[in-house]
Amino acid sequence: MSMRKPYPSDLTDEQWELVEPVITAWKARHPSVSGHQGKYAMREIVNAILYQNRTGCQWEFGPKTCPRPER
Repeated sequence: MSMRKPYPSDLTDEQWELVEPVITAWKARHPSVSGHQGKYAMREIVNAILYQNRTGCQWEFGPKTCPRPER
């Protein structure tokens, strides 16, 4: 987990234990064509998606601690 204060929408450790193997398996089957490994931890990406889904805010109005899509 990152050093930031958790949001109510964040996954608990127990929830992450259930989700992480699915994401890891998917990533293993769908490697980046360029070999890029990613800038953010997958848990933080999932937490950012859950935050956006919960609040309905647009990405640019989300907390600065959430991963940002690259433009």
